[in-house]
Amino acid sequence: MSERTMGTAIAGLGMTEMGKVYGKTATQFAVEAIGAAAADAGLSLSDIDGLLVNPGVKNDTDLRLQSTLQMRDTRLLATIQGFGSSAGQMVQYASMAIEAGMADVVACVYADAPLKEGKRSSDAYPGQARAMVGTASLPFAAGLKAAPERYAVAARRHMETYGTTSEQLGAVAVAARQWAAMNPMAQMRDPMTLEDHHASRMIADPLRLLDCCLVSNGAVAIIVTSADRAASLQQPPVHVWGWGQAHPGYVQHRDSQFGLVTGAAKSGPDALKMAGVGVDEVDLRQLYDCFTFTTLVTLEDYGFCAKGEGGDFVASGALAPGGSHPTNTGGGELSSFYMWGMTPLSEAVIQARGQGGERQVDRNDVVMVSGNGGVLDFHSTLILSPHQKGR
Repeated sequence: MSERTMGTAIAGLGMTEMGKVYGKTATQFAVEAIGAAAADAGLSLSDIDGLLVNPGVKNDTDLRLQSTLQMRDTRLLATIQGFGSSAGQMVQYASMAIEAGMADVVACVYADAPLKEGKRSSDAYPGQARAMVGTASLPFAAGLKAAPERYAVAARRHMETYGTTSEQLGAVAVAARQWAAMNPMAQMRDPMTLEDHHASRMIADPLRLLDCCLVSNGAVAIIVTSADRAASLQQPPVHVWGWGQAHPGYVQHRDSQFGLVTGAAKSGPDALKMAGVGVDEVDLRQLYDCFTFTTLVTLEDYGFCAKGEGGDFVASGALAPGGSHPTNTGGGELSSFYMWGMTPLSEAVIQARGQGGERQVDRNDVVMVSGNGGVLDFHSTLILSPHQKGR
């Protein structure tokens, strides 16, 4: 990293109200979140000279956000579409641009407004038919129409291979809810037991309702700048130590590792190597948890437990408050809110700053953040810290 910038840091965090919040478009949520992030850092919108936008599934927010914000002569402007891995990618690209001198202050944002008043949450992300012919159309014809069905196949393969159980998946959901109970922003804070998990209706065998993430309206934005500039702003800097991406490109062949190995297995070691730390030095995990299974398999692939032992690991209580490996301390996407990769990233910033309130962990020196996109197709990893790298 250059002497000029001495690395990069997240200097601002902006979050709107989350959940069943109606009457605003995704763009309006995005504007609110970016304004809040700038104010959080002690900056004005005119200080921002870079903008990275994750447009979501429906592309409701795009590059025209620059005009809505009345930004002029922006030096860095792009949409980043890595689905759930986009947040990690945006931090990486923002950091690279800042270190290259392409921009000084970069806002990264994800916003969504899929919930409509009077409509079911399940209507927000319907499965969509694609123009497929021949054997390529068979999975869709067999019912693999949307994310739950496809993740169910991955979870079932893991179960058949390693003996993972529904009760173990339930332990992930229960731990997330225990953390969410201490998070004022979480959508779901009522207590949950394993019995509650098992009693919830089946969505796509073996995934039950409480194995699935929430659907939320809202937005999250962060501000990335050089570490030396961040040190002069009003919030404690959250330093970017390392990053990695890995995109398995699974195909529907019987020799594929789909459901058994994810992009975390490659992006994790890359990010840790760049950060100069080992997996045993990670204090806190903020992992993409669109489904309980995603958390379990990601923990395995990062090396927090051996491959195939994820079920026993999560069932031990390791992830929950008071456990050996605190994970998704805001409640994650399962119980807090669903803003793609910005859900784990925002909680990582809060914890690294020491601003978690009742849920604040004791040790936060090294924080790992994961992003997962598609159906285990795309992966990003970040290593963050409240300390400047090498100091």
